[in-house]
Amino acid sequence: MSHPTSGPASGQPDNISAWSLIRPYWVSEERRTAWGLLIAIIAMDLFLVGINARLNTWNRDFYNALEGRNVREFPQLMLLFSALAFAFVAISVYNRYLRQMLGFRWRQWLTTRYVQEWLGDGTFYRIERDRLTDNPDQRIAVDLDSFANTTLSLTLDLLSTLETLVWFSTILWSTAGALAVVVGGTPVQIPGYMFWAAVIYAIAGSVLTNKVGHPLVSINYQLQRVEADFRFGLIRLRENAEQIALYDGMRVEASNAQDLFGRIRDNWWRVMKYTRRYSFVLNFYGQIADIFPIFVASPRYFAGVFSFGTLMQITDAFSSVSESLSWFINNYDTLVQWRATVNRLREFRRVMQLPHLKESVSPATEHGGINLHYVDESRLATHHLTLALPNGETLASVRDIAVKPGSRWLVRGPSGSGKSTLLRALAGLWPFGNGSIDAPVNARIMFIPQQSYLPVGTLKTVLAYPAAAASFSDEQCREALRLCQLAGYVGRLHESSQWWRILSPGEQQRLAVARVLMHKPDYLLLDEATSALDSESELQLYRLLTERLPNAAIVSVTHRKSLARFHQETLDITRVREHTVASIRPPARADGLDGP
Repeated sequence: MSHPTSGPASGQPDNISAWSLIRPYWVSEERRTAWGLLIAIIAMDLFLVGINARLNTWNRDFYNALEGRNVREFPQLMLLFSALAFAFVAISVYNRYLRQMLGFRWRQWLTTRYVQEWLGDGTFYRIERDRLTDNPDQRIAVDLDSFANTTLSLTLDLLSTLETLVWFSTILWSTAGALAVVVGGTPVQIPGYMFWAAVIYAIAGSVLTNKVGHPLVSINYQLQRVEADFRFGLIRLRENAEQIALYDGMRVEASNAQDLFGRIRDNWWRVMKYTRRYSFVLNFYGQIADIFPIFVASPRYFAGVFSFGTLMQITDAFSSVSESLSWFINNYDTLVQWRATVNRLREFRRVMQLPHLKESVSPATEHGGINLHYVDESRLATHHLTLALPNGETLASVRDIAVKPGSRWLVRGPSGSGKSTLLRALAGLWPFGNGSIDAPVNARIMFIPQQSYLPVGTLKTVLAYPAAAASFSDEQCREALRLCQLAGYVGRLHESSQWWRILSPGEQQRLAVARVLMHKPDYLLLDEATSALDSESELQLYRLLTERLPNAAIVSVTHRKSLARFHQETLDITRVREHTVASIRPPARADGLDGP
């Protein structure tokens, strides 16, 4: 149906940022718990940085005691180290525990919200129908998990890094002192020279790392996509194992799997290529970092300005400052993957925010699309209805019809003329075309396709779908199964299984009719819903529907003339070379043959 859209005139929202993905949870109904956990984690991080700072001083005293062979201070220093180490371990364990708790709660909230939006208002159907994005299942199951935990980890690590930087920069500045150099015959003092050396070292490494590793952002984005496509292909192969085996299509499927994996291989070679360059930079940076502070501090040490213990303290402080300033380098891989994840979620979010994106710009809806109106009248009616494909090609022009309670309509016509599309439009699932449809307010409309959906669960759950299993009694379910000639499954009502694998196509269609008998809809739309059954069984089920649902309106799409006897009205849709037209025919003859 036509719907208003938001965003720019082009229909493409361009304001979805990483912050717009992060912010909702922190202002949601869970904000008190979330902020409480976050503050506790940050406080623990402060304690850990304080312990590290105290260990830095202990480092100086320890090496000075070793250098001076100070036996009296050594045991006291070991006891102090044991206390600091115990405190560090205890706080670290609970810090990680709270991080995991907060990360999962965030993921849980995001998953609930995204699943509701994905399934709400038929968004999931439009995404698949119009192919608006790939692998929404991966974005919900994998990307949301990665987004929540990686965002939290990066943010908390950055805050801890800034705390460490401030604390150890002060230590490094005050302990290392100033370096005296002669420039053009004039002595110059460089205060906090070790700090500036750490800054220059980290900036140079960050710039070089970004230059070398930047292509990994787009490569990792593609890697997630091709991995998801490969996994989806294997899942489809598993779900259609019998059909593939009957067709002897193993060679074709193996070739398809190799083609999908070939995309992973090609992308992985690119990953390896750029990761090799990045690893060279990272390893050289790490190796030089071990010796660089000692090299820079050595002139003042050899001049006797400070002791060996102070040199170790300066080296440790330099490493902490350099490590803090190198946060970008050390987390580059994680940042690359995080950015790829954010891009995928931004794309998914964009599609869900504009679920009618394609239909809003389709040539088939340039005049407004099919409008669905809910009215107080007891009828399902069409007005000047034209059905079309998304590209604007007309399928059928349907004359005004009014499907009243208890009426029986038979829709007939050649394949591809738009019969199933008409039922989708009546069910509110097809927006392409023009005209309007009036639907009764609060009317229960059931659409039964040729192959109905059978969820995972007990047979009672499958029968009750989309209602909860508790909505019906066991006896109601047993009666429906017996009426639809599925008495053999009565004793398996509470058995959980993959019923779409156990039941034959004909049995699945019988079960779909049993489901209809239990739900008792006001309007029933049947799209080749009994095509897998023999003629006698098909007639029996239609007779059952007519007897058990006397007040329900039934609209059927079928190619079998024998079913005409169960319908009072016939809507023929015929295809011509240029266009398709739909006309209302007189009521069918009682003998089931076509009328004049």
